[in-house]
Amino acid sequence: MSLIITEVLDKKLLKAFVEFPYALYKNNEYNVPLLRFDEMATLSKDKNPAFDYCEARYWLAYKEGRVVGRIAGIINHAYIEKWKNKYIRFGWFDFENDPSIAQALLQKVENWAKEKGLEAVHGPLGFTDLDHQGTLIQGFEELGTLGALYNHAYYPGIIESNGYVKDADWVEYQIKVPQQLPEKMVKLAEIVQRRQQLTIVEAKKAKEILPYAKQIFELINDTYSHLYGVMPLTEKQIAYYTKMYFSFIKPDYVSLIVDKDNKLAAFGITMPSLSKALQKAKGSLLPFGFIHILRAMKNNKFADLYLAAVRKDLQGKGVNVLLMYQVNKAYIKNGVVWAESNPELEDNTKIQSLWDNFEARQHKRRRCYIKHL
Repeated sequence: MSLIITEVLDKKLLKAFVEFPYALYKNNEYNVPLLRFDEMATLSKDKNPAFDYCEARYWLAYKEGRVVGRIAGIINHAYIEKWKNKYIRFGWFDFENDPSIAQALLQKVENWAKEKGLEAVHGPLGFTDLDHQGTLIQGFEELGTLGALYNHAYYPGIIESNGYVKDADWVEYQIKVPQQLPEKMVKLAEIVQRRQQLTIVEAKKAKEILPYAKQIFELINDTYSHLYGVMPLTEKQIAYYTKMYFSFIKPDYVSLIVDKDNKLAAFGITMPSLSKALQKAKGSLLPFGFIHILRAMKNNKFADLYLAAVRKDLQGKGVNVLLMYQVNKAYIKNGVVWAESNPELEDNTKIQSLWDNFEARQHKRRRCYIKHL
């Protein structure tokens, strides 16, 4: 069977590119399908503001007229300028269990890198660090999340057989929510709030959080700037992500802490887990997918932690305890029993230390690979 690699150059092929994982992971009990319209928007130059500083090309692999693999090549010029690494990224990399498919697809990205005078290929990475990152290398029998993609167990070995080695790892934790707030946490949170003159924003509706959206992303830009491959979000991206995510955010699950001047001091964004709902939706909101998601938002024993940050001038002053106090209070109120941390860089000990006082297990690990050309 001959393998044909085709570049995605029109909307029909882009739809085939987006559609491939739904067939590859059909009926897989651990994979969480993404929403098709969201994937189309992210990959479309006229919709994703990351294209202001990124170039991208996509390829599909065919055998006997059937799609058997896909890959995206991304040149993030802002990343190259900031980090001084002349690297190209690969992402949206999926393939059937055949080493020749992965090899042919990776070769397309490597050849483009050489044409552009770049020195290495790394990934899986997206346009920004808010896109999905990393190949799962541990935790193949754990349910995936909206914030971290699942992949088949054969991926790592095949990627490594093409000369790719570890560049960075992320770890993930499953945390048991205490059904009663520890007295020590409550007292410490009260002391920190009083001493630092902080106020908890008690939002009842999503529209009450919107005024803080810009400050949230500005805080992300500042506090995440040193992390692996992170690029600051532009004003256009901030507006894009605000429109995309803040319309369906659940106020109970968002912790906002402001200082005496009403300036954002810290935040934690979490959500009821949508994993099971997205499995039922199978990538589409219609005709019934949205019903599964609405149900998951109302009654759920599982939650996902997405983003959290403490302003630099307040780090090391116990504000993280106040933040966790607020998150736990919301979880107990809503009957949450388990929370997923989602990916954290393995050397981000500040974040991982948050789980020291909880019953937690590190159950997943994912990897970004690199190959120098």
